[in-house]
Amino acid sequence: MKSKTLFPRTLFDGTVHFEIPRYQRPYVWDEENQWEPLWNDIEQLAGIVLESEEDELEVGHFLGAIVLKAKPARTGDVTRFEVVDGQQRLTTLQLVLNAACQVLEADDRFLDEADAIRELTTNKRRSFQGTDEQFKLSPSRGDREAFKNMLQGGQEPKFEDHRISQAAQFFKQKIANWLFSSEDEGLVTAKVKALVDVIETRLIIVSIDLDGSDDDQLIFETLNDRGTPLLKADLVKNHIFYRGEVLRADTEKWADNYWMLFEDEWWREEIRQGRLMRPRIDAFLNYWLVMRTCSEVATRDLFSAFRNYAEQAMSTIEGAEDLLAEMTGDAILYQKLVNSESSSLESRFYQLVIESFDLTTFMPIILRLSSPSYKVPQSQIVIAYQAIESWVIRRTLLRGSTKDVNRMVIALLKELSTVSGNAAGDAVVSYLSQQTSDVRSWPTDEELLRNAPDLRVYGQIKQSRLRVIFEGVEKQLRSERHENVSLPQDLQIEHIMPQKWHQHWANEPSIKAMDDTDVDRVVDLLGNLTLTTGKLNGSLSNRPWTDAATAENSPGGQMPGQGKRSLIGQYSLLALNKEIVDRHQDSWTIDDIRQRTQRILELVCKAWPRPATGRLEEM
Repeated sequence: MKSKTLFPRTLFDGTVHFEIPRYQRPYVWDEENQWEPLWNDIEQLAGIVLESEEDELEVGHFLGAIVLKAKPARTGDVTRFEVVDGQQRLTTLQLVLNAACQVLEADDRFLDEADAIRELTTNKRRSFQGTDEQFKLSPSRGDREAFKNMLQGGQEPKFEDHRISQAAQFFKQKIANWLFSSEDEGLVTAKVKALVDVIETRLIIVSIDLDGSDDDQLIFETLNDRGTPLLKADLVKNHIFYRGEVLRADTEKWADNYWMLFEDEWWREEIRQGRLMRPRIDAFLNYWLVMRTCSEVATRDLFSAFRNYAEQAMSTIEGAEDLLAEMTGDAILYQKLVNSESSSLESRFYQLVIESFDLTTFMPIILRLSSPSYKVPQSQIVIAYQAIESWVIRRTLLRGSTKDVNRMVIALLKELSTVSGNAAGDAVVSYLSQQTSDVRSWPTDEELLRNAPDLRVYGQIKQSRLRVIFEGVEKQLRSERHENVSLPQDLQIEHIMPQKWHQHWANEPSIKAMDDTDVDRVVDLLGNLTLTTGKLNGSLSNRPWTDAATAENSPGGQMPGQGKRSLIGQYSLLALNKEIVDRHQDSWTIDDIRQRTQRILELVCKAWPRPATGRLEEM
């Protein structure tokens, strides 16, 4: 291993060709974090050169290090180097050089300067024309065509939104604006000279050259597995294709069949996972490895966890391709779930448990049950999801802790690994039923009906979660005689007896007999809540229950003379609200709230059942 200090003029001199392996990550540098700071440094340096009167000015800008490995020489060929590390820097440097060249080529005064820069981006030998070797740099597979298009003038519209194209356009605009900000021809010429000087000879690169005894894969992993912006998924990808080359596999086929899916920018979008923001592909790989290994995988250990898990499979071509096919199949499932591309059981479970209750910890369970690899029958998937939903809903109503969910999911995965797919759902029911600790237990009907009625839920449970519960109750109330219609998307939680009850409800006899603080607590019980549309919610506000009370206490305003009961009966089609209106014509009291709380909880028990003994047939 040797190192040397180079500049663009010395790095790209001669017929050289730098190859970025197809398995490395795509070009990911952006304007805010890399392009703008780099241009500011170039502009500042060019300004210093422009204003200096010294012939031997010793200033420069350190771009960073690259790691190269020379490839075997062939007569008449370019001198080839594999880029082990530093592909983002090299790609950006080539884009800067090409941008300057194209700006200067557009002005007949500076064609000589443009030709000098073009020598640093292309190999002019006739035999190289039309081949990858025509260019000094060959980017990773997903960027190659966009990069060629840029160096050839950038005429293809299909590459307009590619990050390579965006970077090229950024640097062209910055260079043109700086060079031609003045109409003084002498100043423009001096600026061109200063800029060419900077981008050819004042951008400093340390090149680390590996020899045959150096393990380039180990060096790549060591450089990138700690504290750098490189995604853990990029390390995984690099390892997969490195193993493919060692095995002499058809890595082009691997790229097309197994990794192409992950090249989409969707996978690099950051999402919240717990308290942290992470790229979606890293989150997926974390879920996938937890599911596969039945153990917790820390973010910092994701790459090493994959390497250890895949070691045996990646020792043969057949084993590697089987593993990659399974991972890709699970990634497709994950993408469909996140994008809500279907009305499947998995999508419903994802939206209810993962999204509404913010329990991403259960994602490995979805993958384990619904993965094509495990062939769990649909009937068993239904049983498992119903059980987990019931566990979540019941514990939510009792305000049970979720601090142990991570470990419980690992234990459940281990349990699933011991049974066949035909018994997966039964195993989930059995496991959850046997949990007795406060942080894992699955509340029984008796526990729910005994402990939940007096718990204040509004303000303690997120409204989005209360909505899920009331939607489940609504579906439970609908008989087969009801139309099979979807619930509106804009339903909101509404208090029947308003939180500001003092204004129009203070004379209700059941309220007069209680302290204000006790009334405030009862108002937030489950039985005093319902679902309405947003517009109806605003109209109901704090008005009294009956028309007569409204006419007496609140005669004016919107919809005068109509009480809350009349408006709910007139505008709501929900069975949930029809039951309230039909059963409570004259009043809505504290006792009514308590009784309806019990009624709602009984319906919850039916909507999300739990076996009394852990035996499936009793559900």
